[in-house]
Formats: sequence, C-alpha cells, structure tokens
Amino acid sequence: RFGFYFFILENITGNKDLIDLKDSIIDTNFNEKILKNTNDDLGIDAVYIDEEEKRILLFNFKYREKFKDNNSQELNTVSISGKFLEAITTENLNNLTDLSKKWISKIIDIYNSDDIFETILYIVSNENEPISNTGNDCIKNFENTYGLEVKCIVLDDIIKYINSRPEDINAEFVVDSNSVMSHEKDEFSSNKSYLVKLSLATLIRITCDNNELRQKYHLEDYKELKNQKLFLGLLYDNIRGYLGNTKFNSNIVKTLIDYSENFFFYNNGITIISKNIEADFSKNGGKKIHFKINGFQIVNGGQTLKSIYKFLEDNFDEEKLSSANILVRFFQTKDENLTNNIAEFTNSQNSINQSDLKSISNLQIQIEAYLKEHNIRYIRKIGDIGNPDNSLSKSIAKETLAQILYSKMGYPYRATNQKNALFGKYYDEIFDNINVDDIVKYVEEYFNIIDEYQKFNYDKTNQKYFYIAWLNTENSNSIQENIELLERALQEYKNNEQISPARKLIQKGFKDYLFDNLKQN
Repeated sequence: RFGFYFFILENITGNKDLIDLKDSIIDTNFNEKILKNTNDDLGIDAVYIDEEEKRILLFNFKYREKFKDNNSQELNTVSISGKFLEAITTENLNNLTDLSKKWISKIIDIYNSDDIFETILYIVSNENEPISNTGNDCIKNFENTYGLEVKCIVLDDIIKYINSRPEDINAEFVVDSNSVMSHEKDEFSSNKSYLVKLSLATLIRITCDNNELRQKYHLEDYKELKNQKLFLGLLYDNIRGYLGNTKFNSNIVKTLIDYSENFFFYNNGITIISKNIEADFSKNGGKKIHFKINGFQIVNGGQTLKSIYKFLEDNFDEEKLSSANILVRFFQTKDENLTNNIAEFTNSQNSINQSDLKSISNLQIQIEAYLKEHNIRYIRKIGDIGNPDNSLSKSIAKETLAQILYSKMGYPYRATNQKNALFGKYYDEIFDNINVDDIVKYVEEYFNIIDEYQKFNYDKTNQKYFYIAWLNTENSNSIQENIELLERALQEYKNNEQISPARKLIQKGFKDYLFDNLKQN
C-alpha cells in the first residue's frame, strides 16, 4: 500500500526523488508505521506543492487488497478530504497535529500571497471505475466550495503510467505510391526513411494489440477496429506517458470530431523507429507500395496516438477514421545514437518539459550505464519498469543529480526553484564538462549528507542537502559542521521578518549571507 503511494506520487508530480515524496506523505498510518510519528491527516494522505508550475496537489489514496470487477470509487472519499480543506478555508490551526499544521500553514500562506496557484484533489484507487456520474453534482459543489478541481485516478489511468520493455512486434500496410516519399543517406546506408500519408484507420490497425489484425493489410470492414486497444509497448521509447485529458489532447479529439477531413493539416504527425522496413514498390503496376515494419517503436506523437484511440473508444466513426489522414515518419536504423537523436530532436519543437526531453539524450543514457556499474540506479524517466535490477542499492533521479551538480557550481538557491531550467538554459553548463567519476562521488556524498542530517532534530529538506553539498566544496568542514553552520544562518538571516526557511533558501541574498559567515569563520 505504501509503495502504491510512492508510485502514484512519482508519476503525477513528475518528481522521482523519493525523499521529496516521503516528506509529502502526511497519511496517519504511514507516519505511524514508517516514520514513528503521530499525525492526524484530516482526510488527505499527501500534499505536494509545485512552485514552478504553481500547483498544489492533494491526494486521497485507497488501496484495495482484493479486486472486484466493476467496483467504483466511493463518493464519500471526496467529502472525507473536507476536514483538511476546511482548516485551510477558515485558517483555523487549533488542535492540528504538527505535520498537517505545517502543510496547511504553507497552503494558507500561498493563498494569501499574490501568487496564483491551481489546486487539484486527486482521488486515487486501484479500482477500475471512478466515482459514478450520479455524484457529479456533489463533486461540482465541493469544487466550488473549496476552489479546486477533483480528478479521479483508477486502474485504466494507472496502466498508462507504466512502460515495460516489450517484445518486438510487426505490422503490414499498403498505401498508394503517391502517398510516400523516401530518403536514403546513400545507397549503401542501412538508415532509411519514409514519409507516409496514412489513414487513421490504418494507423490504429498497425498499432493495436491484436497481432492478427496488425498483419491484415487488406482489411475492408473497419468495424473490426471497434474496441481495439493500443499496444502500449509501442510507447516504451516515447519520452513520456499519456498526459490525460489536457487542452492539447482534447483539441486533437475535437479536430477529429469537427474537421476529420483536415486532420492531416492540423496535426504534426507521428515518428516511428523500426529495426527493419521492407517496402515493395512493385505492387499493382507500381501504383501501390506494400510495407512490412519489424521491431518498431513510436518515439514522437504518443499523445496524438492515444488521443486517436480515445476518439475510437468514445466516438467510433469508421467514415471519419478512414477519411482522416496523418503524416507518419518511418525511420529504419539500428544505430542507437541515431535513434536517440531522432527521438530527442523530433520532440524538441513541441511544448515538452525539458527534463523529459533530455531523458532520451545519449549523455543521460551513458550516465545511467555508468552509475549502474557503481550500484546506483539512475532514474531517467517516469514509468520505466523495464528490466528492473533489484541488486542496485541506491537510486537517484536525473533531476536530483542536476540539482546536486548545479549546487556544487555555486547555485544552491536556484537548484530547487528553477528545476526546468536545469534541463533548459543551464543544461550545457551543468553537464557538458562533467567528469563521470565526480558524478559517483557527488551522489555518494549526497546520500551521506542525508544520513548525517538524520542525527539532528532539524527539518530535513532537499533544499538543505543541496546547500550542504555546496558548502562541502567551499570549506574543509565535516558535513556535521556545515549542517550547524547552515542551520545557524537560517535562524539569523532576516530574523525580524516572517520568512520561512524554504523561502530563505531560494534567495541569492541568503546564499551570499551564508558565504560571508563562512569566510568570517
């Protein structure tokens, strides 16, 4: 059950750092059993504040030990969370336990500030049905009362978070010769590419989880496509899982409903990497081309593809699926570096989190391999459970590594409140000239800092760990001495102002104050 908390938090927040996620869990039972703390969670199991995206995420978890078909989430799960929200609305902190009080105080401070934050309450369970439609009015009233959005997460949503390394699959299709443009670097190259205009019906057929249908290039009755499911293994090399009912994905479905005949013009298309492509240009006197694609993966356009399947599920219309077309780029290559570069560069023109984009870069893959040699699991992207190695004793997310490296460079105050920039404008500065041996050393030091902090009765946050990592490069003190130095500075800096330690730690002024103290000592 507690593992379920971490799995969901990692995938919804995008934060792969287990320490951050542990600190966000306020569930009564978790704190009692794991942390030996007493806390009344007031109906909320976890709180996550995303300063960069300006979001407050609240979680109510229900983990069922036994599966029952058609079991749905219960409406009273939403109302139970009202106790936590009522404390925020009334700003009444009386009789609250310390952990809940800490998070409620943070949210009150945000609501009273000039910052605009979105608040979402996630109702999460491993049941297969969300709260029934009969509860819609109650949920709407709840949302209006507390100024938030309620989102239900159930098994079908959870499955979409998981990418497991699939076996190679194959497919066949036939298109008109005037619907294809081909390119080869040279006549001896094994790298080939084809730009193909495909109907959505054909795209669904070659990407579905029905092997027999994937080979049925002469399909005439499109009713066979109804109720087909996407073979999720095709998205293993895609940079991210399905983002759900976002504005962009909703627009894709709306385009299909309203403008299916113009879908080709309104969509950027899909990119497919294949180990082998056979293209027979001789069919029907050269008017048709018969393609066989083997061992293929979709590296760009996963959101588009899943939105098409959403349309298939909710609005099955064989006429629109046959008349709507899409541009598909097929690349044949066995060069892993080229594959990774194609995935990275074809995604770089879209609105994609920079951290997600860099997860497939060759450098990040090399770091992953090197850390594995030193018994450390490097988490490049969310949801990757392919070939897990249980022998690895430690794990660290690529975002956390970037924060450590950037802190070491003298920027601990930026490391936590500019996380996206670490994989954007600061990326080359951080990673271009890094020594891989230093990476191992810094990661080990980071875990040592965490261990040393456990010996003190101070609040423990990643912000502080990054500051200690920086201080360790600036002096010869022990980790314990630098912890004392940091905590003393936090107490003294602007102590006549009501500024939380978390806010102080993201100010350059505090870093300069700490550095001055360091020089004086």
